[in-house]
Amino acid sequence: MQYQSLIKKISKTILLASTAIALNTQAAIFITPKAPSINAAAYVVLDYNSGAIIASNNVDAKRAPASLTKLMTAYVVFQLIKDGRANLDDDVKISEKAWKTGGSKSFIEVGKTIKLETLLKGMIIQSGNDAAVALAEHIAGTEGTFTAYMNEYAQELGMLNTRFENASGLDYQDQHTSAADMAILAAATIRDFPEFYPWYKQKEFTYHDIKQRNRNKLLWSDNTVDGLKTGFTKKAGYNLVASANRMDMRLVSVVLGSGSTASRTEQTQKILDYGFRFFETIKISDVSKEVPISKSTNDTINVGLPGETYLTLARGQFKLSQQAIALNGELSAPIKQGDAVGHLIITFQGETLTKLPLIALEDAQEAGFFSRMIDNIKSIF
Repeated sequence: MQYQSLIKKISKTILLASTAIALNTQAAIFITPKAPSINAAAYVVLDYNSGAIIASNNVDAKRAPASLTKLMTAYVVFQLIKDGRANLDDDVKISEKAWKTGGSKSFIEVGKTIKLETLLKGMIIQSGNDAAVALAEHIAGTEGTFTAYMNEYAQELGMLNTRFENASGLDYQDQHTSAADMAILAAATIRDFPEFYPWYKQKEFTYHDIKQRNRNKLLWSDNTVDGLKTGFTKKAGYNLVASANRMDMRLVSVVLGSGSTASRTEQTQKILDYGFRFFETIKISDVSKEVPISKSTNDTINVGLPGETYLTLARGQFKLSQQAIALNGELSAPIKQGDAVGHLIITFQGETLTKLPLIALEDAQEAGFFSRMIDNIKSIF
């Protein structure tokens, strides 16, 4: 009788084996200060792996994107290369429209034929508006048709407050984005195109004997920053999307509508430093535990997480947390691999930090009639 009671208790809550925590753990104090004041119309900093927003302001406000638009122009071209519909070695003929496009330039010449890879790098590193238009025309015939691709991918990525009307980012009547949407696009670029992402940290690029430097000043002042893009128009102000990787943690930041080149750099550095100093990314994987199961050919079944999970917590907090498995009542066969069976609950100082779903990692076949009958009798007692 005592044994059966103990089994029931264990089946509901099983503590994971972990390093013993001293009795004074609950006395640990974590002070996470408020995010610093940021001089910009809108901003956000988020954890790339977990997607958690660490700090933000006016995150969904619609703003002119300026040259941040080129992040989507590049994303579309990257995707078509991936799909086999374009190639880095493609010859791109430069139209008069591309050549005449104002603003920042890669100094391409009308009538010349240039490799698609060269145009991509000119657009990404030099922020060439002419290169952006040339790419759009090569991919879709016209820049207007190309923007249909841009808006379709924006919707697919969940960029709900974004509309593109050209490939370069020059101000247009109804072209807009938000800090949240640009963070989504930056994260997607890093995730979906790791082979192209290193171009965003290249400090300079030379075409037609003209050397131009990347406008992202953080590439010189912070060696953990490895992208992504700047932008400026009178309507937009000074924008900067950046990403940095420190201490096994990647953050993505967006600053929109800052007052100057120096300000957008300073404000971005400020929010990145805040995120890295006070937060950390925890990767949870390979959680597996044998738990009791009734009416099965086996006495136990392996349960665990469906895959890797990332959490963003105050730095140092996870080491002092407690983890427990809570099952959805008593488990009984039949159970199929992948069936939801409970949660992994992580707590700190009596408060639940997160609940992660647990699944069966294997099938549990139903036992024969007599075995099930014995289990039924046991459950009565």
